[in-house]
Amino acid sequence: MPSPTDRLLTAIDGSLRTLFSPPQASRPNPALQAIAGTALTESERRLSGALMRVNHVGEVCAQALYTAQALGTPDAELRRHLDAAAREETDHLAWTRERLDELGDRASLLNPLWYAGAFGIGLLAGRLGGDRLSLGFVVETERQVEAHLASHMDRLPSGDTASRAIVAQMKEDEARHADDALHRGGAPLPAPVRGLMRLAARVMTTVAHRI
Repeated sequence: MPSPTDRLLTAIDGSLRTLFSPPQASRPNPALQAIAGTALTESERRLSGALMRVNHVGEVCAQALYTAQALGTPDAELRRHLDAAAREETDHLAWTRERLDELGDRASLLNPLWYAGAFGIGLLAGRLGGDRLSLGFVVETERQVEAHLASHMDRLPSGDTASRAIVAQMKEDEARHADDALHRGGAPLPAPVRGLMRLAARVMTTVAHRI
């Protein structure tokens, strides 16, 4: 069983990899299976780039949340579950970054800030809330992300089939992560907490759309 020091070092290593190393997906990029789309206009390319940058930030935050919650829980089984979910989210991180490169766009300049904020929230949830509330936090986070990705499916240009394929697979994965956390005993979060989470997500998505 890993010691607290080993777990801390693993969390630090994961943070550095997320922020500074090219992510490596374990599954094929869904864009490879997409039907060829139409050429994007410059305004469509900018829109797709901004939306995929927001999605990439969301995956940076997901890595931080899962890593922090795994660090904060004393339950080895829950830790393994969170680590497995984080590995699957790494696929999303890689896919969105690849798509940003293809669109000639960039990741958010504030990714270290987004990561630090999400890590702090995740650690707090894992330490103070107990495992049921920690899992409830996962449920609420993934439900909000799922709704956010659904809105992007409405906003992405119809001809950008590559981005749409990536977002569709991400949405499916996030729904499954929420269901898994719920079945493991995730407790509903108080309404004020859910509201604060939505507000924080709105600030992040608005800023990351541009920066």
